[in-house]
Amino acid sequence: MNQAVQTSEAIEYDQSVRYLNRDLSLLDFHLRVLEQAVDPLHPVIERLVFLLIFSRNMDEFFEVRVAGLMQQLSYSDDTTTPDGMHPSEILAKISETAHAAIDRQYRILNEEVLPALAEENIRFLRREELTNDQATWVHQYFREQVLPVLTPISLDPAHPFPRLVNKSLNFIVTLDGKDAFGRDIKFAIVPAPRSLPRVVRLPDHLTGGFEHHVMLSAIIHEHVSELFPGMSATGCHQFRVTRNADLEFDEEAEDVAKALKGGLSSRRFGRAVRLEVTSHCPENIVEYLLRRFGLNQTQLYKVNGPVNLARLLSNFNRPKMRYKSFTPAMPAALKSSEDIFAAIKKQDILIHHPFESFAPVINFLREAARDPQVLAIKQTLYRSGADSEIVQILADAARQGKEVTAIIELRARFDEESNMEVANILQEAGAVVVYGIVGYKTHAKMILVVRREGDKLTRYVHLGTGNYHAGNARMYTDYGLLSANPQLSEDVHKIFQELTGMGKAAKLQKLLHAPFTLHPQLLAYIDEEIGFAKSGKGGHIIVKVNALTERQLIDALYKASQAGVKVELIIRSTCCLRPGVPGLSDNINVRSIVGRFLEHTRVYYFGSGGEPKVYCASADWMDRNLFSRVEVCFPIDNGHLRRRIIQQGLQNYLEDNQQAWNLTKEGIWERVVPKEGEPLHMAQSILLEKLAR
Repeated sequence: MNQAVQTSEAIEYDQSVRYLNRDLSLLDFHLRVLEQAVDPLHPVIERLVFLLIFSRNMDEFFEVRVAGLMQQLSYSDDTTTPDGMHPSEILAKISETAHAAIDRQYRILNEEVLPALAEENIRFLRREELTNDQATWVHQYFREQVLPVLTPISLDPAHPFPRLVNKSLNFIVTLDGKDAFGRDIKFAIVPAPRSLPRVVRLPDHLTGGFEHHVMLSAIIHEHVSELFPGMSATGCHQFRVTRNADLEFDEEAEDVAKALKGGLSSRRFGRAVRLEVTSHCPENIVEYLLRRFGLNQTQLYKVNGPVNLARLLSNFNRPKMRYKSFTPAMPAALKSSEDIFAAIKKQDILIHHPFESFAPVINFLREAARDPQVLAIKQTLYRSGADSEIVQILADAARQGKEVTAIIELRARFDEESNMEVANILQEAGAVVVYGIVGYKTHAKMILVVRREGDKLTRYVHLGTGNYHAGNARMYTDYGLLSANPQLSEDVHKIFQELTGMGKAAKLQKLLHAPFTLHPQLLAYIDEEIGFAKSGKGGHIIVKVNALTERQLIDALYKASQAGVKVELIIRSTCCLRPGVPGLSDNINVRSIVGRFLEHTRVYYFGSGGEPKVYCASADWMDRNLFSRVEVCFPIDNGHLRRRIIQQGLQNYLEDNQQAWNLTKEGIWERVVPKEGEPLHMAQSILLEKLAR
């Protein structure tokens, strides 16, 4: 990459140039995920998985981002976003882009992915494709497994249109004839039970041993008349409504858990924001549903396939059609040591997930729970799951009489119910459970173990960029640090005291801490790089985060670019900074990596005149992380570990020419294409080869 040069003349640009729209930038990320479904670098079943991930991403995008914009309009809020756009403009652009993207998603499914699966004898059969024997088996399956749990709801004055759960699969059925009570019923709603699998595999003896499947929607459609004896079903049409799923509850309530529980029940029936129907659904039915949900044509999505595509995936047992399996490596510092505390005390240990195992984190906790010398364990839990081994270890430690404290963030979006269950498990085991700070989500990833060694107490810590979730550790890239550094562990101890008690913000020695010191210190480090650039020492900043939206930091990076600082940003999803604008951001490059693993590491690099500073953090560069959350940013002081992060976690990604996208000054993401003769470089694959087995 070219050496940064000082801009001769800084140019002032208005908001529409300085900032990209947050919601449209996030939507662009979802489009990059969709493009993975046509990428030959991925095996065909993994391409199907990317289609389903895109569906889930879009569900959440409508539930949260679109719903929020619609709510602004309902309040007659004329506030514009930092880029100068009005909510109505953003919604119009979202509608245009999302309709085109979802049309493309189903074309990819029908024209590329399903035919490729069929070539390998994995087929999703339509009703008309079933043989007589297969149709007989499906009918029996319907009678025995489906019919007993279906609840048809006729629509008449005694049965008004039902409240349908967010994202549930439903059928609207048109009827002819009279029911048992002589009523002339024209419409009925049939909700598909969520307890039933959406994909049903036919027995091997009916398929010649091949993997042939039938959709639950097709099974219900074929036999729906059996729900209405004496009447004829003249039509049966799938539909699905997406609702506002953002929680509203009193955060200052006396019992936060109780208030949150009340909010969860209302989430399932929030305001409708999107209606999905199949492409062959008659217009009169479409109009009827739109009226019922208070939506218009721009909020209607007609799809050529199942409306609940996110649940299409089955357990395909085809290793050759999936990613090659791997075994995460054990960090070298732990391979030869049976005593994890001795290993940590000897040196800081860096773990790079998923290439290196999550097992050391679990082992660290397990040994702490078993060790009679361990007196206390404290941990933050943001997303873990009630069935998590970590939760069970903490509960066991509490039952054994150790002082166990868990800071559980009940408001982790879409994990609220699971986190309440975790809180109940730990409370019943005797642990101290705290829900954090009113008005601030606890997003920091920390474990503190206090151990008696001789006549002294020694503290051991784990700090991470990702959640304490073993499943995510196999799919997300994250860093974790095990350390017995006295200053670092003292800082962690102070933050736990801050979270469980009351008082002034803790004064820390090593850690940067949101919402207190992190944001001002980042600005100070950027300003420091400006000073190095102006003095001829070549300022350099590299930031790898999930999202960049905070305007003060964006403006500081613009100022750095104008001073000649080389700024390289690796942003997974949302980026509101516009790179490459003459006189504003000439020296800023922005790229995004989308591949097999979800990029989740947060790493900040400052050149510091040749003596680099490297931090890992739980925080993205967003307003919510820096001002409304409790976050921790920890330095990598060990020279070997620092060089490793720079090479493997930053430079490696800057050199990727296989799964990288660059952001242009026009705000368009362009796929990186290797130059002629240039060696192919795929960052995630290189880390798999280097670290895993």
